[in-house]
Amino acid sequence: MSEKLTQAIKNPKRVFYRFKEKLTKKTCEESLIDESIRYFPSKEEGIKIFFVESKYDYGDKNRGLSFEENNFLHTLVHSCYETIVFDPILTMKKYGKKTMNRILIESVYRWNPDIVFFVLFKDEIELDTLIEIRDSMGIKTLNWFCDDHWRFDNFSKIYASFLSYVITTYKPTVEKYKLIGVKNVILSQWACNHYLYKRLKLPYLYDVSFVGQPHGDRYKIIRRIRKAGIKVETFGYGWPNGRVTTYEMIKIFNQTKINLNLSNASRGKINQIKGRDFEIPGCGGLMITGYNENLKDYYRIGKEMVCYNTVDDLIELLRHYLKNDEERETIREAGYKRVSAEHTYEERFQKIFKKTLEDRNL
Repeated sequence: MSEKLTQAIKNPKRVFYRFKEKLTKKTCEESLIDESIRYFPSKEEGIKIFFVESKYDYGDKNRGLSFEENNFLHTLVHSCYETIVFDPILTMKKYGKKTMNRILIESVYRWNPDIVFFVLFKDEIELDTLIEIRDSMGIKTLNWFCDDHWRFDNFSKIYASFLSYVITTYKPTVEKYKLIGVKNVILSQWACNHYLYKRLKLPYLYDVSFVGQPHGDRYKIIRRIRKAGIKVETFGYGWPNGRVTTYEMIKIFNQTKINLNLSNASRGKINQIKGRDFEIPGCGGLMITGYNENLKDYYRIGKEMVCYNTVDDLIELLRHYLKNDEERETIREAGYKRVSAEHTYEERFQKIFKKTLEDRNL
């Protein structure tokens, strides 16, 4: 008879408690904080931001860095905000949703930021987590809702009342938020990360180009343009040229005479304002984009960028600006100056954080 079996017969209670301990044993969330956090210190004393975002596009490393990583985080760090970054998607894949939320709560408490800045993806963050941070810890929380034109009813309104502030880029939803009792709504807009999107001294390589996925009616539009005899190069996930890196995309914007922004949403046919409306002019490129009446709040249409209403209209505009170099270059320069002066994420964040911290009792 083995020694272990002999001990088990003599002391069965010990065996039972050892077995129970193994069943109930779990990893302590405190020990996982360091591997779940990225920290970017600031040389200047100021606002401390705890930024909750997905590092990779749709949480998939194969798709490259996410929009939030390239634009929001990059701006926060270069604008000298002390920034702590937590990726809920990667952490959830590794430890599960429940443990990820516990790590997040523990991390926020330990870092004690001025603001917890979320860019919610799906349902990864539990409502109880938002309540714990905002109400129990007394820390301001805000979320940038990216797609309120189609996700308000099935996503945004579910989370809005559990945050200190909500940010929307879609003007019609401001009143919708107020109708459900959410008063702290900040109407902001997409912009250009001027630390990344820059004018480069490069010659033109393309007459017309488009960078983006071929969803909605984009493929049909590109086919119509080519059928009209206009050369257009397409880049992005789903096109033959494939996805390009951020640097490669910036080079394309700089090396294209006319940059297309086919701005229809992936859901529905709304010509939504998106980051591309500011990134292309921010690189010094001429942009032709689908018309949205709210664009006039940010540009002088026809003077700083160009809008089209129909595909036939777009084709005629492309022909016109490919022939008229001086007019095209004048608009391109004016758009670049407008974005550089007024439409950067640094400028957007300054206003958002100032508003968020105005009343610390909220």
